[in-house]
Amino acid sequence: MTLNSRPARPVLLGQNQYGKAENRVVRITRDGATHHIKDLNVSVALSGDMDEVHYSGSNAHVLPTDTTKNTVYAFAKEHGIESAEQFGIHLARHFVTSQEPIRTARIRIEEYAWERIETSGADTDAGSRAPGADEARHSFVRQGRETRLTQVTYDGERWEVVSGLKDLVVMNSTNSEFWGYAKDKYTTLKEAYDRILATEVSARWRFGWSDDGQPMPDWEESYDQVREHMLQAFAETYSLSLQQTLYQMGARIIDNRGEIDEVRFSLPNKHHFLVDLEPFGLKNDTADGAVYFAADRPYGLIEATVLRDGCEPRIPVDLSNL
Repeated sequence: MTLNSRPARPVLLGQNQYGKAENRVVRITRDGATHHIKDLNVSVALSGDMDEVHYSGSNAHVLPTDTTKNTVYAFAKEHGIESAEQFGIHLARHFVTSQEPIRTARIRIEEYAWERIETSGADTDAGSRAPGADEARHSFVRQGRETRLTQVTYDGERWEVVSGLKDLVVMNSTNSEFWGYAKDKYTTLKEAYDRILATEVSARWRFGWSDDGQPMPDWEESYDQVREHMLQAFAETYSLSLQQTLYQMGARIIDNRGEIDEVRFSLPNKHHFLVDLEPFGLKNDTADGAVYFAADRPYGLIEATVLRDGCEPRIPVDLSNL
């Protein structure tokens, strides 16, 4: 087979993409003695006129994945990282507009949060402070909270930005019930009129913004507000099912954030079961509290999409690869 020949058999190339996955980039911004951190995990996927590299091995249209990695780091310095979404937009636009064979760029980003460490002498008189304890301006601890996510896709004309989070663990220790459900001969679960409701939220939301002619959302404000509405809805819903809570979380986001058209949730039900303490002569569930066994598996898995009226669903049903 010559370099430019194609297979004679009736076999066709389907969807394809390539890029450099999981580029870990940390950008430190120094504002005098006060430093700021943006900590990202960036994955680049490019697609377009890539038939020949698959059929014959010609790399003429292939921008090396090592180049995409270098671009991530160079852009972090040249453009800074205002937000995960804005950084993804810079990268996607660059790859599509600078390389003719590349028609679509998809940028996926995970962002890890850090918070400042409060020093022991920050509130004391200057003469009594420990050396270096004037302010917590350059020392940080990784926050034990959710991971922020975004996916930016650009085809040279239209944008699609889907942001979200994962590993957001929440719990209501009361105000949750589960009863009146269908039963058959295999049903052993007892109805509950006061139970713990806990889950680990994985959520994605799609922005209505799709072209450069529209005002761009404030990505940082939007994330903070979506997260707040999500948590408030979880806390304020008297839940008769995790499905009901999910819907209230999504509806509150759609009602309060006009820039978002669609939200999809994947909520594992983190079951908590009362421990049988009677063999030890102890009554468990009493007015002063109770002891539970936190089961990690198997678990109920509740998933659904909440949409703005008139909008079409575009977020994939399976969030595991988004």
